[in-house]
Amino acid sequence: MAADGQHGIAEAGDTNEAGAAQEAAANPAAAKPGDSKKVIYAAIGANLGIAVAKFIVAGVTGSAAMLAEGIHSAVDTGNELLLLVGERMSVRPPDRRHPFGYGKSMYFWALIVALSVFSLGGGLSIYHGIEALQNPPPLEDPLWNYVVLAVAALFEGYSWNVSRKALQVARQPGASLWQTVRASKDATVFTVFIEDSAALLGIAVAAAGIALGHWLDNPYFDPAASVVIGLLLVGAAVTLARETGALLVGESVNSEQLAQLHALFAQEPALESVGKLRTMQLGPGDVLLTAAVQFRRELRMNEVEQAIARLENAIAAAHPDIRHLYLESAVLRSAMR
Repeated sequence: MAADGQHGIAEAGDTNEAGAAQEAAANPAAAKPGDSKKVIYAAIGANLGIAVAKFIVAGVTGSAAMLAEGIHSAVDTGNELLLLVGERMSVRPPDRRHPFGYGKSMYFWALIVALSVFSLGGGLSIYHGIEALQNPPPLEDPLWNYVVLAVAALFEGYSWNVSRKALQVARQPGASLWQTVRASKDATVFTVFIEDSAALLGIAVAAAGIALGHWLDNPYFDPAASVVIGLLLVGAAVTLARETGALLVGESVNSEQLAQLHALFAQEPALESVGKLRTMQLGPGDVLLTAAVQFRRELRMNEVEQAIARLENAIAAAHPDIRHLYLESAVLRSAMR
């Protein structure tokens, strides 16, 4: 028997399903789509203006570090536009070819962003830094470099704080901010947060390289800072690729939530035993759960259906991100033969 539930309403499903299945559609993701878009728009506004200013000053002063920072901000602007594409595609409704929806589109585009940061951001910054090290430009008045970097720090700090606040919503008691990033399933938010964190560090590196070059009258510090910024971006890209790649191939919920689900199933009196619980993240706020269960043999079919409904409601109330629930039971499979 198979049952497909939408908002607690069960209807006949695919009779070829091995076992009993119940799909529970719960509330939307805990992180509202509007919150994610706010994070992206804040990042685009900050990076676009900063990129233009950095390129102008880099052209005037010849600073390789400023050029690296301009490349960084320009790449970040393009990346945020890619995240908007992913955000738009991920909310498309399910169809025949994609019965579980398009939630993973967000993870795909976030992975493309990681590749962009690695190749365009990190690669170009390292290349221009090495090129400038071979023939460093003469030192120029650094005043405008410092002005633009200070303004950039303010804008990037604002964007970083917007993404930090979005992460704070899902932060568990006692968890660090980095642990919250690792646990987050909203690729939009943690991608912008990691990018902005790298941007703020890059600004500090650029300022240090320019300052040391003028203080020690050594033109090599500036292009060396460009190489360091590139390496910083490569590190950010690897981190993004690891996080989004895990979600794209089908990451499970965390062990704490899995333990809570086991406890919830154990409280159902109609169940004789509970086997493996398997989960998969289908998108931000969208999780698939399959459970191998054993119903008590003396139960009638209508009692089993009532038990399934109770489980559906309990899971929807305690874990609203679990929007698809499938139960497999050998007892029901043999009863339908």
